[in-house]
Amino acid sequence: MSPALLSKRLRELETAAVICRTDVPGEPGTQEYRLTKAGEDLKPVIMSIGIWGQRWVEAAPSLDNLDPGLLMWDMRRNLDPRPMPNRKSVIRILFRDQPPACRRWWLIVSPEEGVDLCSTDLGFDVDLYVNCDLRCLTAIWMGLLNVSSETESGALELIGDSRLTASMQSWLGLSPFAPEPKRV
Repeated sequence: MSPALLSKRLRELETAAVICRTDVPGEPGTQEYRLTKAGEDLKPVIMSIGIWGQRWVEAAPSLDNLDPGLLMWDMRRNLDPRPMPNRKSVIRILFRDQPPACRRWWLIVSPEEGVDLCSTDLGFDVDLYVNCDLRCLTAIWMGLLNVSSETESGALELIGDSRLTASMQSWLGLSPFAPEPKRV
């Protein structure tokens, strides 16, 4: 989705009172979107549509229209830090098949600060290097493949902290629809 189309959709959702803009505490001049009561009431509808799609819609077309930024923001939002070491952990993800501008991403997970996502190197020591194609990580995120099989096949390369490597399937931010079995 282009930035112009995204802005238009956000304005439409704001006008429809599905979302609202709020100031981010401690970050002057920064705002974020939050669901309103009406938006919260839509959650069961959206989840039902997502579950239906996971069950009945063929996955291959979804894997042909990939966006590394969208995947990374979804992973950031759904990442579970509980299986990770109780310290700041930095994971660098490199999409081998993407142009330089969207090839490298950093997930910074801290017990105190939560999960952050960067598309530029902030200079932190990296605990785990993840190298793969965008399609591979997207299929794992969708629940179509798993970390173990993709590591064994060589499609997913993990270098670094053995605890992060061993627990990646459990901390990786999977799609909320990933557990839903396919029925096609």
